[in-house]
Amino acid sequence: MTAKLPQPLTDYFAAKNRHDIDAMLIPFSSDATVKDEGETHRGVAAIRGWMEATTRKYRVTVEVADAAVNGHAWRVAGIVSGNFPGSPARLHYNFTLHDDRIARLEIGA
Repeated sequence: MTAKLPQPLTDYFAAKNRHDIDAMLIPFSSDATVKDEGETHRGVAAIRGWMEATTRKYRVTVEVADAAVNGHAWRVAGIVSGNFPGSPARLHYNFTLHDDRIARLEIGA
């Protein structure tokens, strides 16, 4: 059964699907970390750079398929469609929340 996403994750996915970088950044803490495609991005400036590059390159949208929570850790399965081989693909977004902000995001299969 899919858990109801907390507001920071709902806001993140809504902004991601609109390709709105400024709105995508709002739910992240100032010292957040994102790990994607084998690279780690720390802090708002680095995360903005990652968002701009991946949005420009892939133009993805995400349909949330399932979500589970364990304390402050959320695992969200999404059907990701965009400009990449194998689209659509099922990816997992592993979030850690702290004080109602995204403190960590790791994206993988």
